[in-house]
Amino acid sequence: MSKRMIQMLAVVVVFLAAIGFVKFQQVRTAIAAGKSFQPPPETVTTARAGLERWQTTVDAVGSVAPVHGVTLAADQPGVVAEIDFESGAHVDAGAVLVRLDTRQERAGVESAVAQRDLAKANLDRGKTLIDQKLMSPSDYDALSAQFEQAEANLHALQATLDRKLIRAPFAGVAGIRTVNVGQYLRSGDPVVPLQSLSPVYVDFAVPQQRVGSLRVGDAVRASADGGAVLTGRITAINPVVDDATRNVQVQATFQNPHEVLRPGMYVNVAVSLGTSAPVVALPVSSISYAPYGNSVFIVEQLTGPGGVAYRGVRQQFVKLGAARGDLVAITDGVKPGQEVVTSGVFKLRSGAAVNVNNAVTPSASAAPRPEDG
Repeated sequence: MSKRMIQMLAVVVVFLAAIGFVKFQQVRTAIAAGKSFQPPPETVTTARAGLERWQTTVDAVGSVAPVHGVTLAADQPGVVAEIDFESGAHVDAGAVLVRLDTRQERAGVESAVAQRDLAKANLDRGKTLIDQKLMSPSDYDALSAQFEQAEANLHALQATLDRKLIRAPFAGVAGIRTVNVGQYLRSGDPVVPLQSLSPVYVDFAVPQQRVGSLRVGDAVRASADGGAVLTGRITAINPVVDDATRNVQVQATFQNPHEVLRPGMYVNVAVSLGTSAPVVALPVSSISYAPYGNSVFIVEQLTGPGGVAYRGVRQQFVKLGAARGDLVAITDGVKPGQEVVTSGVFKLRSGAAVNVNNAVTPSASAAPRPEDG
């Protein structure tokens, strides 16, 4: 009985050992296959790093300000009788925008006219009497003073009457009105903003180290949110350097015929210095941005496990310079002529195999034009 049991145990042990050996061989084969496994290549587009000559510029962020811009307010208190403009409309210089109720003022002017006419009549009679030597000079002087005072009172009341009309001091675009017919306005209450949109100022700051290269009259390019690029001229450079930032305020004037720039808008500003320098330029889409550093993927012939050569990518950290449209300057890390991945960057890692397909490539222009522009 015990001999038979021993034989059965021996058979079981041999069986288990055989199964273990087979599994060990399978695991070892799988590990070897894993080490030599190469993921399928990722499809990407590429571009050759080109050496271009870019105009030397000073770049900054500017703010649009109107050449003429005010918020019209009530000069005199009164009730709004008429509103003679539409919100957002263009108005001419001197146009009446709001009329306040002037019934009391008109009555005062009529009374002042009557008093002026009476004083004029008394003065005319006094002139006749003094010519006939029937009036003393002092009495005539009193009549003359009364006439002048009556005329001055009339002018004052007419000025008050005119101040009941709120006029546009310059041609521009009226904003959204804040008053309604029948509303009582106190002196100084706002009525409507008025902005002149052509021309406009663009104010920006440059570091004190760069201000020496700027001159009044230099060309300035400005664009907002990737829209149309406008060209203006520097019209003023502040002679004082800001103590806190060590920047100098610069003002440029832009003709704004299509009213693309609006007061308060932020714009990207570039001042051309009239010189150029060679730069290595790449599409912005080729840059992999990361907190620890920006990088690109360079396509090269790499060697895989077992010495097998394949076409793959190498991650290269770079230093970025100025940007122009779809392009960015690379100041360090990429040499002219190297092939760089321009799309599909997000799915790559260093050493990954790639399949280059440049049938359709992203646009890359230093001066792009929006498709709907």
